[in-house]
Amino acid sequence: MFDPVIAPSGTLLGLLQRGRGDGTLHALAAPRTEALAALDHCVLHDPRQDWQVENRSLYYARLYLDLHGALDAIEAHLFCAEDHLDTDESRTGLALAVLGHLASYGREDALALLRRYAATGANWAWALDELALRDDDSALRTLAVPVLARFPATPEGDAELAVAVRDAFEPRPWRLWAEDRRDAVGARVRAAQERGCFDRWQRQMRPSGPRPGWSVQAVFDWAQEGLDRGSVLHVPAARCLNAVAGPEDRPLIVEAARSGPDGARCAALHYLAEIQDPAVLDLIEAAAAAGSSTVAEAAVAAFERMCGEAAVDRARGWVHRPDALGTSAAGVLACRGGAQDAGLVLGALREAVRAEGPDSPSLYPLVDGTGRLGIACAAPVLRHVYRETAASQLRGRTARALAATDPSFATGFAVECLWDCEETTREIAALHAETGDVRVAERLRRLAADPAEEDEVQTAVRSRIGPDMPAV
Repeated sequence: MFDPVIAPSGTLLGLLQRGRGDGTLHALAAPRTEALAALDHCVLHDPRQDWQVENRSLYYARLYLDLHGALDAIEAHLFCAEDHLDTDESRTGLALAVLGHLASYGREDALALLRRYAATGANWAWALDELALRDDDSALRTLAVPVLARFPATPEGDAELAVAVRDAFEPRPWRLWAEDRRDAVGARVRAAQERGCFDRWQRQMRPSGPRPGWSVQAVFDWAQEGLDRGSVLHVPAARCLNAVAGPEDRPLIVEAARSGPDGARCAALHYLAEIQDPAVLDLIEAAAAAGSSTVAEAAVAAFERMCGEAAVDRARGWVHRPDALGTSAAGVLACRGGAQDAGLVLGALREAVRAEGPDSPSLYPLVDGTGRLGIACAAPVLRHVYRETAASQLRGRTARALAATDPSFATGFAVECLWDCEETTREIAALHAETGDVRVAERLRRLAADPAEEDEVQTAVRSRIGPDMPAV
């Protein structure tokens, strides 16, 4: 999937791409044609930095409802010739998820599109999962024939069918089809279910990792063999060392962490970090400075897993380093430092925004840290990150930090956060938004009555709804 092109934050398209609450509010105030064009663009060209963790589907579905939007553009996108040329699920996943939410709200046109796509589309499994949550049994049963027709009645086709059944996110359709004992469809599905269970059992009976009785050197050899094959086994190898290593093995492990092969060195660093060995911080510093890229990354990761005061104290000395270890040190101080580290965390936050922009991964712990430490003077930087970041999860964490540092949050960003695409952000807003605002009172009542809203959000909403809330 290509990196999405994100419009400026001051435009309607840019607001909707980011999933900001202001996007909905501006869309409802804009000319309907313009708003629907921007909404269609977002759904057909997924704007998320990480489509597997960021939410947009419910946000866009609600806007389609509010705008009474037709689904012609989504239909054209799903059933164009490109669907069978570009079969990556990220091309159609957002559109299918939006249709799923619309079907939950009673949009029959969305339900019909999902049924049609499940029968003929390349990303049929996603559509079937959406239908599994929302469609009735009779309609699901009609899809058995077109879905199973995708798998030829050959050994290869049966193997592919078994994988599809085994890996289905929502098993309901397959269970329905397996119950049908009138024809070959049910028999094929039952056979696929049995084969999937057998394959899972075989994998469990063929462990490829260390066995009881392995030595420390055998664990190191296993970690190196995995690295040579392209597998990252540092952490599981460290756990194995916890099981097999004794005090007499420390010199061998320390030497491996200092100068062993990359696989063994990474495993040793993780193990020594987990047991808080007194030599590990010096070994991490040496690995980060002179090790290979693999070793340097493992050293930084091992340091981040340490939670003792020695690690925090060393982070104070490393925070100004211009490398990954310096970035990691700033994150450690943000997560585990004390009030005396507020200046260092604020400086790291400002430098990260200045040097890397509002979407830098290093901002996540720093934003959390400013809220945890209550750094009030960080509010201007946090407001900038909130407005500009394209990552909705980072924006939500920034909203949480603003709630702890910015006195204006309750009457400012908290209001628009009630319409945000992320449920955790809506939850923060429900807890903090000033209920004297008529828009807030109306939105809280709507969220409380919306069956698609998350339980945590509705719990927060109901904690704010009371007899003193203004009438709407």
